[in-house]
Parts: sequence; C-alpha cells; structure tokens
Amino acid sequence: MKEFWEENFKDKQTMWGEAPAPSALFARDYFVEKDVKNILIPGIGYGRNAQPFLEAGMSVTGIEISQTAIDLAKEKLSLDIPIHHGSVSDMPFDDKSYDGIFCYCVIHLLDEESRIKLIKDCYAQLQPGATMIFTAISKNASSYGKGEKIGDDRFAQHKGAQIFFYDEDSIKREFDQYGLIEFHEVEESSGMKFFNIVCHKV
Repeated sequence: MKEFWEENFKDKQTMWGEAPAPSALFARDYFVEKDVKNILIPGIGYGRNAQPFLEAGMSVTGIEISQTAIDLAKEKLSLDIPIHHGSVSDMPFDDKSYDGIFCYCVIHLLDEESRIKLIKDCYAQLQPGATMIFTAISKNASSYGKGEKIGDDRFAQHKGAQIFFYDEDSIKREFDQYGLIEFHEVEESSGMKFFNIVCHKV
C-alpha cells in the first residue's frame, strides 16, 4: 500500500487538483449542522479535502502513509495541522476521541479484514454522539469489473491498486454494527460513482 501511494505522489504534483472533492463538501455541511469541532481524516493525502473543514473553523488531524503527500500538504497547500505518518491499518495513532471522522476513498483499497479493522478503529475514536463518514467506490462505477478479478467484487487495476466495489448489501454487512444510519450514491467525476456512508455512535 505504501509503495502504491508513493508512486502516485512521486512527481510531487497535486494529482487531483487543489479543490476539495464534492464528498468532502457534503461531509463539511453535515458536520457543521452537527456542530462538529474536532475531526480526524484517515488517508488525508496532500490535504485538499481538509480545507473545507478548516475554513469552517474545525480542528483537523490527519493520517497519511505517504511522506511525499505530507510534504505536499505543507509546501503547496500550506497546511499547518498534525498529520500522523503511517498506514490507516496501524490506527490508532493517538488516544484522542473525535466528534467527526471523514475517510475519503481509502477503505475500498483494503482487503476485507483491513476494511473491518479500519471501520472498527474509527468507531472506537469517536466520542459518544459523534459521526463518521466514509466515501467508498460503488459497483455502479464505470471501472467496476475491469482488471484482474481477485475476489468477490474486488479487482486489481491500475498501478497495482486492489479495489473493492461496494453495493447496498456490502455496506450493510460491514457498517451495520458500527452505527450505520444512511448512505447515498454520488458521482465524483465522470462515470466514477461512490457512496457516502454515514455512521453515528450512540
């Protein structure tokens, strides 16, 4: 996993631009409505999705496996926030509890055991009454079924990425016991459909 992300960031370019993803804006609005103040972003990348939360006055902590991406966040986006250097599979990195967690396009890159661990670890770092939002790729995405099939709804695709594609059944199977309250499908870019999955800790 580390090699995959370092390869993506090796040219030290903000490969998806500097504007936040639509799902990050959805999460920001959701968190603003819930008066969230302190959020964790596992897989923060070079920080483009941190910006809307910071602009809304929230405190942001990140986790990122790629040191190159962390350097980009500081050098190109001038982010001055704590970012733990390491894999989301090694969570937790601190003993804090957060009132919001936003995890964008990370979980579908993991195998089943690692996906469940990530969900469980994020849930454990939520304060009671807090919310976590995951953005995960949908089986309705144009890339579904492409590449080498390596498991049920899981395919090895570009640059060695091993991608699991979610549907309603797999969302319920993996998130139900961790406070799943809603999910909806969104299109982040042409033909690329994702789910925003919202869980609430009682």
